[in-house]
Amino acid sequence: MSTASIGMNKHSVLPPIIPESEKEFLDSIHGYIISEIENVGCTKEGPAEEYYVIYRNVFERIIEHVKAYKNILTTIKQEYDAFIEAVKKGQRTAFYLHGKLKVLACESTTLMYYRKRITQLEQNIKKIERNSTRTENLIKKIRTFRTTAAVETTTPCKKLDPSKAIPGSLVSSGSSIFERDHTQATEAADMIEYIERFNELFSRGQYESAAIFAANCPRGILRNEETMEKFKAVSSVKGKILPLLMYCEALVSTSMAVKHPLPANLTVEAIKCALSEKRLELVMYWITQQKLSFNEEAGDVICAYGEVDKHNRSQCLALAQIAYSRCGAHKKAALCLCKQGQISGAMDYIHQLQYFSTDDYIYLVKNCPSVQLIRCLTQEWKGKPAALSLGATVLFLYNTEQRIYSIRLLEDIAKESRNILEQMIINDSNCNVEEWKEIAEICFQHKKIKLGKLLISILTAQDGVLELPPDDDSAKLMEHVFM
Repeated sequence: MSTASIGMNKHSVLPPIIPESEKEFLDSIHGYIISEIENVGCTKEGPAEEYYVIYRNVFERIIEHVKAYKNILTTIKQEYDAFIEAVKKGQRTAFYLHGKLKVLACESTTLMYYRKRITQLEQNIKKIERNSTRTENLIKKIRTFRTTAAVETTTPCKKLDPSKAIPGSLVSSGSSIFERDHTQATEAADMIEYIERFNELFSRGQYESAAIFAANCPRGILRNEETMEKFKAVSSVKGKILPLLMYCEALVSTSMAVKHPLPANLTVEAIKCALSEKRLELVMYWITQQKLSFNEEAGDVICAYGEVDKHNRSQCLALAQIAYSRCGAHKKAALCLCKQGQISGAMDYIHQLQYFSTDDYIYLVKNCPSVQLIRCLTQEWKGKPAALSLGATVLFLYNTEQRIYSIRLLEDIAKESRNILEQMIINDSNCNVEEWKEIAEICFQHKKIKLGKLLISILTAQDGVLELPPDDDSAKLMEHVFM
C-alpha cells in the first residue's frame, strides 16, 4: 500500500510552470548568447576568453533580473570569476614554464656551439701565429742578406795618387745597379712565394685562411680585382660564409688596421657581395668606420638594394647619402635627403655647396616630386634667392608625368596667401606674362576656375601688364573670368 502510494506520488508531480515573462527573459538570454558567439566568431572548442566574457555578462543579467536570489548568485559569480582567474593564471604559469623549459633544453646546444666556436678561434690563432713566425723569419733573412751585402761592398780606404786619373763613375754606378737588381730579385722571389702560398691555401679549400693571407700580403699584391674574381668563382656552401665575403671582410679589416682606405673599385664589389648576402648591418659598419673610398656606383648599389628591401629603405638612403657626399655626387646626396623627407636638410646641404646648377635642381624635382620641395626651390631660402623660377617650374612639371604637382604647387601657395603668390609672380623674372597666361589657361582646363581667376586678377593688377585687344586670341582667356 505504501509502495503504491509512493509510486503514485512520484507520477503526480507536475513540471514547474514558468511565467510568460520568465520565458521571454530566457529567450532573450539564449538569443544574446547565440548572437554574441556569432559576432566574436567562437567555435565549440573556444577561444575560452570570449566564452568567459559572454557568460559573465549573462550571469550579470540574471543577477539583475532575479531579485530574490541576488546575494546567492553574486557569491556564485564571485567564485566563478575567481576560478576563471585561477585557470588563466595557471595557463600563464604553464606558458612561462614551457618557455623556460625550452631555454634549458637549448642550453646544451648553445654550449656546444660556443665550444665549437672556441675551437675555431683557437685554430685561427694558431694559423696567425704560424704566419707571424713565417713573416718574422722572412724579415730576419732580408736583414741578414742586407747586412752581408753591406759588409761585402765595404772596401778599405786607399791613398790616391794625385797624378793618376780620377776613376770613372761607371764602375760605382754599375755596383749600385747590381745591388738594386739583387734586391729586386729577392723581393720578386718573396712575392712569388706569397702567391704560391695563397694558391696552395686556395686549392685546398681553406678559403678563410686564403682570404686573410691575401689581404695581408705585402705591397697589396693580392688586394686586387683578379684575386676577387678568383673568390667570385667559388660557389657558396649551405650553412657556411661565402668565400668572397670572407675576402671582402678581410680587405676592409686590414684597411682599418693600416689606415689606408679600400680603393673605390674594391669597395663597390665588397658592398655588392655583402648586400647579396643580406648583410646590410655589415655595410653599415664598414661605412661608419670611414675606411672606404667611394664612387657614385657604390651609392647606386645601396640605393638599388633599398628599393628591394623596403623595410630598410631609410637606412639604405642614409648610407647612400654618405657615399654620394664623399665621392662628390652631391645632387644624388641631396636626393637621398629629400627621399628621407629631410627637405630642410637637403636645402641647407645644397646652399652650402654654392655650385648647384639649374639642371641639378630639375633633377631633384623630377626624381622626388613634392610640393614642399618645389616650394623651397621656388622661393627665397634663408635670405638667398629662389633656385628655380616658379612659372618655369610649373610649366616644366605640366609637360612631364608629374603634372599633378604643377597645380598642387599653385594651390598650396594660394591657400597660404594671395600676397605671397603675387609677390612670387612679380619676382619671377624668368617667366613672362604670356607664360603666366598659359598657366592660367591650364588651371581653367583642369576646372581649377578659382585658381585661374586668381592668377588673372594678379596679372591684371600689375600696371600695364595685361591689355587684351578684342580680336586677340588671349581674349578667350578672359571668358573664363566673366562666366
